Amino acid sequence: MGFFVQLTEAIAERQSLLMTGLDPNPEMLQSWAQRRGMANRSFLSQARHWIKAVVEETSPHVCAIKASLGFYQALGPLGLELLLEVRDLVPRDLPLIIDAKHGDLNSSTALAHYLFKDLGVDAVTLSPLAGQDIAAPFLLYADKAVVITCRSSNPAAKRIQYHPSDADPLFLQIVRECQLWGTPDQLLLEVGTSDPTVLGQVRQAAPERVLMLRSIWSEEERLDGLLEAGLNDAADGLLLPLPQNLLVEDDLGEQAGELKALINRRRERWLEQHPRADGNSCALWVAEEGRPDPADQQATTALILDLFDIGCLLFGEYVQASGAVFNYYVDLRQIISDPNLFHRVLHSYSTLLEQLHFDRIAGIPYGSLPTATGLSLALHKPLIYPRKEVKAHGARRLIEGDFNEGDRVVVVDDILITGGSVLEGIAKLESSGLVVEDVVVFIDHGGQRDRRARERLEAAGYRVHAVLDIAQITRTLLAAGRLSADQAAVLT
Repeated sequence: MGFFVQLTEAIAERQSLLMTGLDPNPEMLQSWAQRRGMANRSFLSQARHWIKAVVEETSPHVCAIKASLGFYQALGPLGLELLLEVRDLVPRDLPLIIDAKHGDLNSSTALAHYLFKDLGVDAVTLSPLAGQDIAAPFLLYADKAVVITCRSSNPAAKRIQYHPSDADPLFLQIVRECQLWGTPDQLLLEVGTSDPTVLGQVRQAAPERVLMLRSIWSEEERLDGLLEAGLNDAADGLLLPLPQNLLVEDDLGEQAGELKALINRRRERWLEQHPRADGNSCALWVAEEGRPDPADQQATTALILDLFDIGCLLFGEYVQASGAVFNYYVDLRQIISDPNLFHRVLHSYSTLLEQLHFDRIAGIPYGSLPTATGLSLALHKPLIYPRKEVKAHGARRLIEGDFNEGDRVVVVDDILITGGSVLEGIAKLESSGLVVEDVVVFIDHGGQRDRRARERLEAAGYRVHAVLDIAQITRTLLAAGRLSADQAAVLT
């Protein structure tokens, strides 16, 4: 189970947006230990008992547990052993997040292995100042997540975080930039603030991201403002830490339950006050009709540039599968060797697929099968595919995979040039009793300039959806200086 699924299921099952922070602060533990006759015990012993009590009391009322790595490192080897005990104590259906604020490139690979493989945690917080490279080693673990700290709550950080101006502060630039590093299900944002205005700015810049709040907000009035500013269109997408002062109270479990109930009442009221504009999205964060979302444009631009940089676009004389000779070749097979980029490509497909109705995904062999497999896993939809040739031995199936007659199938391919291979695959699917209405491709070679392939499919009764087209790719690469005018002319 991936982190995002684990988190959303925990939110749903426990009906909670609360998160427990397991940070054994000596000053905080002193009064707690005294009330339990542990004043003369070592701090390590006090911390062990406190952690166990907090986990047991709060687990029914929270959707995640977070432990700050620095507290445990400060205790030396015994502290790291204590962190292993934390892993054992936290229920496996609750995500465990390690708050590391890691920012050192040289140790990232080793730390990712230690946290995700040796310790078995589910997510880690990172400092963003080293850029995308800081996240890459952690994002290689597909079932884990990273949390980028985009803003600190420390007052002394204001001069840095609001550079160069209040109108376009650094922390919002970080929010926009780091969304290009990973998809919403693998990259969250940590926001240090108790100011609803600041939280609202982050939410507006990152409407699809889960935001993890880091602040003191125990006053009910402040809580209302933060919920108003930070909830997404489903009245979740916001993780709120239990106030630290509650974590040493004798009736911690009871107070955590009451706070959860209070937040849920506010969420219900929020939903009543923010009716959805349609069945899928909230009007509060939908871009104006007819105007593209700047965040989507930025993500698309970054995706195109990264595809070019890993060699997906080649120039020369290339014979296509249709027999036509082009002066360039789009080689999307390179994508599967770059897990982070491949994940972003899958996300771009998913954005289109989530708007469609289908029972199964069918990949056109062989180029699109890795993509179709990834989409099947990401969207929890069964995968089938029509064989390119029927074997003379074995089961001699025309269609591989399990299906029922009448199932609705969406066909996935990598690039649409003539439409011939897609129509050939559809014919095999339909001859087996399957229903095909939609075709989704990553690149439409013709785009608006040459609609023959698209019109060929539409004339046969199929809707065509494309993530990108060659004209869009050309404009982006030319504007970024990746192509010369002569190369751009070849593409257009």
